[in-house]
Amino acid sequence: MTELSKTGAAVGEPTSSPSNAPDAFLAVRDLKVHFPTDDGLVKSVDGLTFQVEKGKTLCIVGESGSGKSVTSLAIMGLHRLGARGKNVQMSGEIWLGGKELVSAAPDEVRRLRGREMAMIFQDPLSAMHPYYTIGNQIVEAYRVHHDVNKKTARKRAIEMLDRVGIPEPDKRVDNYPHEFSGGMRQRAMIAMALVNNPELLIADEPTTALDVTVQAQILDLIRDLQKEFGSAVVLITHDLGVVAEIADDVLVMYGGRCVERGSVDDVFERPQHPYTWGLLGSMPRIDRETSERLIPVKGQPPSLINVPSGCAFHPRCPYADVPKGDVTRTVRPELQQVGGGHFSACHLSPEDRTRIWTEEIAPKL
Repeated sequence: MTELSKTGAAVGEPTSSPSNAPDAFLAVRDLKVHFPTDDGLVKSVDGLTFQVEKGKTLCIVGESGSGKSVTSLAIMGLHRLGARGKNVQMSGEIWLGGKELVSAAPDEVRRLRGREMAMIFQDPLSAMHPYYTIGNQIVEAYRVHHDVNKKTARKRAIEMLDRVGIPEPDKRVDNYPHEFSGGMRQRAMIAMALVNNPELLIADEPTTALDVTVQAQILDLIRDLQKEFGSAVVLITHDLGVVAEIADDVLVMYGGRCVERGSVDDVFERPQHPYTWGLLGSMPRIDRETSERLIPVKGQPPSLINVPSGCAFHPRCPYADVPKGDVTRTVRPELQQVGGGHFSACHLSPEDRTRIWTEEIAPKL
């Protein structure tokens, strides 16, 4: 008898999108990624839902350890084995262009990776193989999905290096990764990711450790290439300045869960969660004078093995005692719609959120 997954398809076969699936090219539903360890179960992602349409950019923000990168690797199908060979516990649904990936066979996901979805990793020096030239690695990425000879693939690699702004691409194609600067390596990584014209591009902190000028160039490059290819983009970052520059929608993660989601205008102008307020308060502003010092989010991010009960943010939240009773410590808040397309997971009443934001938080930003 053929084993069936929870979606009703044979295990190992990609399922087709159900009739009620959203029109978005990427749709993630109740995604959970847990890692068994000797110390306990690490709940890196614990029930995440979002979607991205073609031509749009979703920015996922949050502190280190909030589950941002684990989410991206799950979409790419790179969570097959955990530490010491222990199986990763992964559930939920990831729909990519009408195909469900969580229940799909590894070979099927591998065929989609690079062709329909691609990823720009945070550190291109470690993501690229040091023993092979930049050109050879782009050529290999192209030939995996196209039945062409090396000469044709090399021509394509040179074309892509030129598209991402690398000077003298016909010569630099034979350089090794260590012969490129940090910004040039990131451009080469983008060229490799886009060589097959993927419909989904995931960028995991692509501007980290780059100087401000190069950061702006990389963001402009991603934006221009998105317009050219019409790709859906998921950008993972902890830099709210980058979010303001490039995002259409924003998803704020904390403790493996989404605490706020909405358009960039909603999240920046009308934020509804105390953690988002903290992130905005810790962001320097250069567009106006301010006499207030930056306000860091006090405390440390939670352990994903022992996530606090109730609202995971309550040990660090200055407004945890505003709601009556002990609700913030005993009941986990679910995402609730607070406006058109704007959601927040917070026990504060709408009136309290509005009062705190307008009277206490906004005047200091």
